Amino acid sequence: MTTICVDVMGGDKEPQVVLDGIAEALAADGDLVVLVAGPEDLVVPFCAHHDRAKALVCTEAIAMDEHPADAVRSKKDSTIVRGCAAVRSGEAQGFFSAGSTGAIFAAATLGVGRIKGIKRPAIAGVLPGPQGHQTVMLDLGANADVRADALVQFAGMGRAYAHVVLGIENPRVGLLSNGSEETKGSELALSYHKALAEAGEWFAGNAEGTDLLAGTFDVIVTDGFTGNVALKSLEGTAKYILHEVKRMTEESKRAAVGALMLKPALKELARGLSGDELGGAILLGLKAPVLIGHGDTSVDAVKNGTLATASAVRAQLVDKVAQAIFDETL
Repeated sequence: MTTICVDVMGGDKEPQVVLDGIAEALAADGDLVVLVAGPEDLVVPFCAHHDRAKALVCTEAIAMDEHPADAVRSKKDSTIVRGCAAVRSGEAQGFFSAGSTGAIFAAATLGVGRIKGIKRPAIAGVLPGPQGHQTVMLDLGANADVRADALVQFAGMGRAYAHVVLGIENPRVGLLSNGSEETKGSELALSYHKALAEAGEWFAGNAEGTDLLAGTFDVIVTDGFTGNVALKSLEGTAKYILHEVKRMTEESKRAAVGALMLKPALKELARGLSGDELGGAILLGLKAPVLIGHGDTSVDAVKNGTLATASAVRAQLVDKVAQAIFDETL
């Protein structure tokens, strides 16, 4: 059996959405046990009605607008802190939450611990591309300020993830910048470029914003501030396009007929950009799998995030990534 701790209080939606997602994950995976972290009045009745669900009663929750580090220090009985502690103690083998990214990062770094030699964990996500190409992007929000040596480690973790999870041989890395020329970028970006170029032949130069979904690179690295802005821009663009398509179909019968024919393709596009299919982004560099779901989560996203965390445990992803990071033959 694989035990995954799930934070019931994570996300912008009501806790019932998370509970429904856990229920679907349990139904989909007969070898899964879920440690359900949340208030007694929610988790105890839920666990009483679901096999392979165990209650982790917590009296506190960390809100999205709280200062992450302060909240982690002051709210020791919060679902995020207790969930990460459960992984460290061996009660669970992985943790999933759609709560505060900063709080999860802080609690996981302290509670779960870093792989030896890793300076800073980073949030990695997988972006869709043409002909099924997938691009690993990091950091998506854990580290707003990053030194060049840490960014080189991000590249190593991203390459390891692309190789182990996506099966890409010799992943090519791009640095997100405002132009493809090596002279483009801020002084900080130029220092990143220099460090990456010196690190290995796998560095393929600068990536522009248009490369994010183009499949030009296998891994794209940047600091957490830039990465988070880029990711939210993609999500906002996707929502706008889908909203406008819906509006046009409501206003025009001709457009409605066309949309009906394109409906399967539009659904696939929406799934690829929403993140629900993957369940969330993974914190690379930790001693156990920790996945972070989107704040505006759904039942499917919670289900998939829980199952993805279990899959990462069973695939020994942490051990393989740790080994591959320092494997020069990757």
